[in-house]
Amino acid sequence: MSRPTGLPLSHTAGVLLVTTSAIVFSTAGIFTKGVDANAWSVIFWRGLGAAVLSFGYLWLRGGLRDEISRFGWSALLATLVAASGTAAFIPAFKLTSVTNVVLIWATAPFVAAALTWVLIGERPTLRITLTSLLALVGVGLTLKGSVGTGNLTGDFLALWMTLMMSVFYVIYRIWPDTPTILPNIFASVILLVPGGLWGAPMTTTRPEIGTLLAFGLIFAVASITLTEGARRIPAAQTALLGAIETPLAPIWAWLLLRELPTPWAIAGGILVIVAVVLSQYPLPGRKFKGVSHGH
Repeated sequence: MSRPTGLPLSHTAGVLLVTTSAIVFSTAGIFTKGVDANAWSVIFWRGLGAAVLSFGYLWLRGGLRDEISRFGWSALLATLVAASGTAAFIPAFKLTSVTNVVLIWATAPFVAAALTWVLIGERPTLRITLTSLLALVGVGLTLKGSVGTGNLTGDFLALWMTLMMSVFYVIYRIWPDTPTILPNIFASVILLVPGGLWGAPMTTTRPEIGTLLAFGLIFAVASITLTEGARRIPAAQTALLGAIETPLAPIWAWLLLRELPTPWAIAGGILVIVAVVLSQYPLPGRKFKGVSHGH
């Protein structure tokens, strides 16, 4: 009996995996702002949960020895960059709106494109250049809405996180053999030290510890599903599905935290989302090379 026509099973699985990861990633602000624990305590417990699950996955998959053998200078750099990005990511949610953080984060593919151009001479296409400028205008509008509100510190932390994660992507572009899971595990482990010193995690209530450990575990699973899903579908489609996170996160914040975005953030968000979609969606009759958008 012939298989019904339609998407191949592997492609369908890829779409479901990437979509699931995007939905999970969109809840980061809810986990962070939904607890009373300070940012460093969140980083501590989230990192502990993520490190344990990621290590278990790597061990069970049988890839631990391979990643250790390939752990060189590029992996160390990736570890430090990921740690720096995470150290800015969580406080950003505490200090500004969820909408602002996710809109600024959505520009990471464009920042990565600029960095690869500067560092390795990989010129972006005209479409990427134009949509990058559109996204930049969107971020500018978002920042303008924070002037005088006390949110600018959080916005700039989100910008730093976006820069660091863009550098993280470029590391894998330059050194594609760099191990992928161990750097993230070590980044979480490194942050346990400042998290323990500055966050007073042992004073966190048991219900919140459970929530934050779940935060780390769930996001580790989302990272794994993103990786597995991206193997099955084109990079451009991965980027478009990943962009679901950008409009979803403010919706969660509105429904669960009663956090309303400013008019400037709404206007900026529209421009950023349009830029992300246009950067990946081929125009009729033309073929372009886009920039992958991952988390």
